Amino acid sequence: MNNNQICNPKVEVSNGKNFNDKDYMNSILSCLKEMCKNYAVALTEASNEKLYNEYKKIFDEYSKSQREVYELMFRNGWYCLEKAETEKINNKYQSLTQELTSLNG
Repeated sequence: MNNNQICNPKVEVSNGKNFNDKDYMNSILSCLKEMCKNYAVALTEASNEKLYNEYKKIFDEYSKSQREVYELMFRNGWYCLEKAETEKINNKYQSLTQELTSLNG
């Protein structure tokens, strides 16, 4: 494991043509992420408050499910994060601050 990665011990799964647990979870996560994106668009285009509220309930459920699947994958070591160096974070912050300043300018 790379020193810049944040991971849990990986739960080994079988290799081959058949889907394993990691493959199923990855597929579910991808679908849930796509559904969240689609409902976010639907929320911005809802024509009335009742429709908006219904879409919002569905969006919240998909978002919650997406987070739960991600957390399960992370706990199983199937999803790793990368540590960002302080300098990299500061550079990005400065870049975004300058961009915001120019937009407000």
